[in-house]
Amino acid sequence: MTAPPIDPLIGQTLDARYVIRSRIARGGMAMVYLAHDLRLERRVAVKVMHEHLAEDENFTRRFDREARSAARLSHTNLVNVFDQGKDLGRVYLVMEYLPSITLRELLKKQQRLTLDQSLEIGDAILAGLAAAHSAGIVHRDLKPENVLLVDDGRIKIGDFGLARAVSANTTTGQALLGTIAYLSPELVTRGIADERSDLYAFGIMLYEMLTGAQPFTGEQPMQIAYQHAHSDVPPPSDAADVSTPAIDHFVVWLTQRNPELRPANAGEALVHMRELRQDPYRVSEALATAVIPAGAVPGETTVLPASALPDDAATTHLTPSTTVLNRAEQSTLQSTGSETPQQPGSDADRAREQGARRSRNGRITAGVVTLLLAATAGVALWFGQGPGSAVTVPDVSGTPMEEAQLSLEELDLVVNTGECASLDVAVGLAAGVDPEPGTRLDRGSEVTLCQSTGPELLAVPTLVGLSLDDAIARIEESRFTFGEVTDTRFSDAPADEVLAALDADEAELGDTFPERSTINLVVSAGPAPGVSGMSVEQATQTLADRQLTVDSASNTEVISDDVPRGKVVGVVWLTDPVRPGDSVGLQISSGPELFEIPDIAGLGLQEAMDTLESAGFSPTTLVPEALRSLAKATGTNPAAGERVEAGTEIRVTSQLSL
Repeated sequence: MTAPPIDPLIGQTLDARYVIRSRIARGGMAMVYLAHDLRLERRVAVKVMHEHLAEDENFTRRFDREARSAARLSHTNLVNVFDQGKDLGRVYLVMEYLPSITLRELLKKQQRLTLDQSLEIGDAILAGLAAAHSAGIVHRDLKPENVLLVDDGRIKIGDFGLARAVSANTTTGQALLGTIAYLSPELVTRGIADERSDLYAFGIMLYEMLTGAQPFTGEQPMQIAYQHAHSDVPPPSDAADVSTPAIDHFVVWLTQRNPELRPANAGEALVHMRELRQDPYRVSEALATAVIPAGAVPGETTVLPASALPDDAATTHLTPSTTVLNRAEQSTLQSTGSETPQQPGSDADRAREQGARRSRNGRITAGVVTLLLAATAGVALWFGQGPGSAVTVPDVSGTPMEEAQLSLEELDLVVNTGECASLDVAVGLAAGVDPEPGTRLDRGSEVTLCQSTGPELLAVPTLVGLSLDDAIARIEESRFTFGEVTDTRFSDAPADEVLAALDADEAELGDTFPERSTINLVVSAGPAPGVSGMSVEQATQTLADRQLTVDSASNTEVISDDVPRGKVVGVVWLTDPVRPGDSVGLQISSGPELFEIPDIAGLGLQEAMDTLESAGFSPTTLVPEALRSLAKATGTNPAAGERVEAGTEIRVTSQLSL
């Protein structure tokens, strides 16, 4: 048994920041790796596009734009995009690392989901799509493989914009890219996608979650694509009794072949989804009137002609990988043959059928040639001078939104609007257009006009605890601007260690902060100097060396058993916090505490000694212990009434009395 080949990227570092640790998954467009972000000290997922994609400059530019669009999205049901770049000849995308399984893996294990599971997951998918649609972003390749069920219970959608970036890289520029099982009819036949295309894919996914199978099957991708284009998706209850009439209505509405008959966007669909979660058996009036009866859908269900399939079509297992259909295949899908070819019975019938087929083929060939000649002339007129002629996308950055939109609409471009962060353009003005200025587009093409929301909100890095130099470097690496050190104060931290990061109003920073905004720092002046045991003069000089001034009026005397009288015990802090240049006072020792010697004259000698010991002194006598009961105390040395330190030796005088 041979060992699997070693991935050459494992162990490499992309852009001196992302260390590739291990491979997580492999897809049709990219490999996904677990990596370590050296700058922010965290685990991330890095999606590295396959090498052939990185070789095309148009793809690289497109991918960069799509990644930036995805990075602007922030929602609990969307995978966060942190960064993108190109290194080691590979284009890559950096996303949050989420230990998880995909919805596809759950379906493989469980086959079909319960009603509650389907609606719970469906709600999260629609919530994420609604956030994307409100920002003017369409997924284009929604499928169970792109829905993550995170270990902590969250449900997230990934891979926004990647299908669009790759489809722009095909050789014809007209090819259709996507996952056949979830492609909407308009994507199959015309290669056009908008928010409603995502809802069609979601409707297929909801059908699959409820029934455990996709609504259309076939031996070849073309057969399935043809059914999407020309057949209605049946209600889930036809295949599984877990569905309800209300859910049937919802799925049929989402999967209408005419996109005009679907919900306008995920936000509208989410409202109905949440009504279904409250009562999955109630068909609301709004849902009932939204669904178009099957008979009203334009176009009849037709059978895929045998000529549309390869001669050597063999039964294959249809995998959920991304598939490309060329224009010839799309043209076949757009045709709507209405009859199913009949199989002749006898040899004579088959001979007559073959002769008739050759005759028909001859007539068809002649007709096709005539149509091609006419079409060539028409196309030349349409694209050269008429409405189909190409226009150049203008630069509208910095202009009012109404003026920018009018400029684009005057070129017969369909304008969608959204919001985006911008460093250079004031809030409310047009920040840019996608595709970028200078791009040539057909009239009638869609463009997205972006309204500036000001600088992008970025994650604030950890600065407290770093040295001043390291903190400044971290600020600049994180795309902020270092302002100044606004405060230096004494603390237990080493000198020049950052104690706080503040904005221009001296408020502490939160989790996010506008890009390129100024960050000011508070740093430590180091621990305050120790002066215990010094003379007043020595302490004053030591403090002055650290830019602290002794205010003698603030000096105090304190009793100290450890510091001799007249020496400094400590510092009196007059401010909080204490900064270089502040004034302080000194605590000066008055020596240890003194106690009065009690009068023990007339007491028995032993009683007198016990009294002195209880008072904290150390009494002594020359009388032997055996004779002390015969003696009386006559006085002490030092004398009664004097004040001495605790523990002082006191000599007791006495006389014997019989």
